[in-house]
Amino acid sequence: MGNDLVKQQLELTTAQIEKASKKLREYLNEATLSKLMEDQSTSKEDFQLILDQFRRLLVFFDEGLKSGNVLLRSENFRKGAAEKTLYWIFHQCVEEFFQPHYDVWYEDSRAAYTGRNAIRFRTEVPQEIKDLTCEIEGPLQEVREELEYYETDYRTKIKQREGK
Repeated sequence: MGNDLVKQQLELTTAQIEKASKKLREYLNEATLSKLMEDQSTSKEDFQLILDQFRRLLVFFDEGLKSGNVLLRSENFRKGAAEKTLYWIFHQCVEEFFQPHYDVWYEDSRAAYTGRNAIRFRTEVPQEIKDLTCEIEGPLQEVREELEYYETDYRTKIKQREGK
C-alpha cells in the first residue's frame, strides 16, 4: 500500500479510536461499583469484570492513540511503523473489544444480518452499560472493516520477510 493510503487509514483509525476512548473514559470517570450494585440483577463479580474489561480497553485505546498520533505528527511519515501500529490497533483494540479477555460479553455473529448491535452480555446488565458498548461498537466496527483487509495484507508481508 502507498504512503498516502496507509496515512489515511491511520488518520481514520485514530479518529475512531479517539471517539471510543472518549466515551469509555467519560463512563469510567463516573461509574462506581457501589452505584452499579444498586441494580440487583448482576453480581458484584460480574460488574468488577466488566469494569476491568473497560479499563483494559481504555489502556489499549490510549496506547494506540499515542502511537498513531506520534506517527501522524512526525516530519517524515514512516509507513512501516504505521503499518505495524495499525496491525497492533486491530488486534489489541478492535479484536479485544469484540472478543474480550475477561469473557464478559460476546459478539453475536448474526447481528450483521439483523441490523442490530453485535455485543451481547453473558449476564443481565443495566441499560447504561449496553448503551456504552453500542456507542463504542460503531467506531470500532468501522475500524475493523477498514483494517480487516489491511491486517491480512500486513501478515502476508511479515511471512514473506520471514521466508527470505
